[in-house]
Amino acid sequence: MTDWSRDPVFGDVALRLAPRCDKNPWEGDLGPPVDPLVRVWAVWGRLTEQERRELSEARPWSAVPGRGGPDMVWFEDRERLAELACDRPHISALMAAIRNVGKEPAQARTMGVVNVTPDSFSDGGAFLDPARAAEHGLALVAEGADLLDVGGESTRPGSSAVAEADELERVLPVIQRLARETRVPISIDTTKSSVAEAALASGASIVNDVSAGRFDPRILGVTARAGAGYVAMHMQGAPRDMQEEPRYENVVMEVHEFLRARCRAALDAGIARSRLWVDPGLGFGKTLDHNRRLLLDLHELRSLGLPVLVGPSRKSFIAAIEAEAGQPRSAPADRLGGTLAAVTVAVQRGAEILRVHDVRAARQAALVARALAR
Repeated sequence: MTDWSRDPVFGDVALRLAPRCDKNPWEGDLGPPVDPLVRVWAVWGRLTEQERRELSEARPWSAVPGRGGPDMVWFEDRERLAELACDRPHISALMAAIRNVGKEPAQARTMGVVNVTPDSFSDGGAFLDPARAAEHGLALVAEGADLLDVGGESTRPGSSAVAEADELERVLPVIQRLARETRVPISIDTTKSSVAEAALASGASIVNDVSAGRFDPRILGVTARAGAGYVAMHMQGAPRDMQEEPRYENVVMEVHEFLRARCRAALDAGIARSRLWVDPGLGFGKTLDHNRRLLLDLHELRSLGLPVLVGPSRKSFIAAIEAEAGQPRSAPADRLGGTLAAVTVAVQRGAEILRVHDVRAARQAALVARALAR
């Protein structure tokens, strides 16, 4: 079991403090990354009285009382925080958030979607036959996909769980063939530990879990024993009910802290930190405004120090934006333009993995978005 007493990102102090960086130095709107006035904020009300007194010595810039909940406090004097960080874990956590957000993201990689399902929202049924699904995966690699994500259970809003045997029958032949015929890493999109274990034994090397280990906690141990990568995604509720009035007090903070806690669970299970990714879960228990806020503040998730995966491809929030503008809602297959716009925003806010259906176009958009941001 890990000793969490000093860990500045996933330790007990960080879970209580909830440190987040409120501006992205990489964007340049506050000057170069060496600018000491990069703001970081924390949930003051969760701290002990002694910690509150010590944080006061760091000269908070502003404090906002919580409405029946914890207070928020902002700090912008990075030099002062650095002076106090060496022997105070809670101030060290604030500095870690700044350092993580200030790192320049890697060039975004594309993860091609291979749905072996009859009912996925975009291409359900098109690749249910394993041979067709594998051919589709190989075509995505030819378009430049850096990774492939194979799933046998739809997680569209309103969908129900699929039996384990059916899911295995769908995905294993596809993974086995793709592992033989291509060298790109293969991800298994599942919430079931048994499916993950069989997929990893068949050639997959990443587990993409929309439940972040909540539905089947054993999936974390299965991933750890295989030495595989793990994507922890945020979802409010379950696919069958996630879009029934999703509510948040502060969607960015709540998603951020959910992912911090679930990554702590993954690390406790033995998954290597270098193998962890986080995903805010666009469209999974979120309204249009929630999705919009998460995309615009995506850089805040980078304070966790982990690669951020984003899946905006063909999502219904694109059609919701069209409806908001008085335009007809497009069908999923007609949302390429909206997808690329979301990809651009995500890349410019630090996304490093893009889960998409249209690989070639997304790769080009990501390349240009990064070049223009710099």
